[in-house]
Amino acid sequence: MKPTRTPRRRRVKQRGPVWLFDLDNTLHHASHEIFPAINKGMTQYIIDTLNVDVDEANRLRVGYTVRYGATLLGLVRHHGTDPADFLRAVHTFADLKSMVRAERGLARMLRALPGRKIVLTNAPTLYARAVLAELGIGRLFERVIAIEDMRDGQTWRAKPDAQMLRRAMRRADVRLEDAILVEDTRGHLKRYKRLGIRTVWIVGHLPHARDASGKLSMRRPGTGRPHYVDLRVRSLRSLALGV
Repeated sequence: MKPTRTPRRRRVKQRGPVWLFDLDNTLHHASHEIFPAINKGMTQYIIDTLNVDVDEANRLRVGYTVRYGATLLGLVRHHGTDPADFLRAVHTFADLKSMVRAERGLARMLRALPGRKIVLTNAPTLYARAVLAELGIGRLFERVIAIEDMRDGQTWRAKPDAQMLRRAMRRADVRLEDAILVEDTRGHLKRYKRLGIRTVWIVGHLPHARDASGKLSMRRPGTGRPHYVDLRVRSLRSLALGV
């Protein structure tokens, strides 16, 4: 009599977490020098190309960011702005190295996080890769999904566009339920939480709030944890220790 064969169990492929890191004010302290310089550059670009005063330029810059996720999208849609020219003009710095600030031991903290790592940013590719190079962490990310990669044909998209994220994750072979978004912008976290993504709100690089008189408050913004935030951390060190 032949021995009975035990049926072989089908092995289930284990899939670990996929970290989606925002860049500015997440992996580095952009509010220190870079954000003020970018905002100033955007405002001046709008003044020069649309022939408006500084107040109108600031209104358009902020308004388009709130409405579309990035100033560029509003300028392209409503004013026919050349995307490549705009991105190059406002994200090019003569001495980027002196402007970058980040937590000590950043690379070590990122290596301690299990799973794949991707940068997901509304910034342009050249700027994003330059910042990562200055931080010495470029090799820790399998890919950088920048604003040029978010386009859908001729349509420019940016965070927190849901269609864009679904498409980007399919291209990267990432299931939404495996993704963990680490981000400083609450609006992005809120929108993407609806897709089933886990969310981490990092608040340590956010600028101080101002009171009614315009003076800096001693209390930092971002107190509390909104319902769409799974984890609120002050720094990436806090995140690494909590995993």
